[in-house]
Amino acid sequence: MTTLVRYLTHPEVDIDPHVPVPSWGLNATGRARADAFAQSRWLSGTTQIVSSGERKALETAAPIARALGIDVEIREAMHENDRSGTGFLPPAEFERVADAFFAEPDVSISGWERAADAQARICREADIVLARPQKGDVLFVGHGGVGTLLLCSLMQVPISRFHDQPGGGHYFTFTKERREVIHGWRRMESPPEDDRQG
Repeated sequence: MTTLVRYLTHPEVDIDPHVPVPSWGLNATGRARADAFAQSRWLSGTTQIVSSGERKALETAAPIARALGIDVEIREAMHENDRSGTGFLPPAEFERVADAFFAEPDVSISGWERAADAQARICREADIVLARPQKGDVLFVGHGGVGTLLLCSLMQVPISRFHDQPGGGHYFTFTKERREVIHGWRRMESPPEDDRQG
């Protein structure tokens, strides 16, 4: 039987310019979406939940783990691309820098971690987890930037923001055995209908 791997991004967060971005937590909408996702019956085959150590990712993973009765494994290196070079940016400025981040993956934009380096890091983390002989589906819980970089690698396409998630709280699915992408980003409210056929 095909083993499925899903990469889920955290939903909406409380944005606070005075708090380091990795310490942002989910807002009320994000918590409600995470709680609802945790009740998805199609997650019943999941035996591993592996999360970034950032607060918003852990708050997304926690209700899912409780519902499934399994622990969350924290892998600190699954964090979002390092943006400490700028810290918080107003939305318009953030979008400009993010566009350049994806467009010039071998360049550090405004002191941000290079996209090429962030991609190598998230792919390495995924490979370490997926090399285990443990049976059952895998759920990674993380972030849109590095999630997109992982998706580009799996699809064997150049890094591009064209493949970015359309908003927080989305997931994509691929097979563990052959690393084949079954579908791209879907809202966490959209259940997979044919994943196992991939």
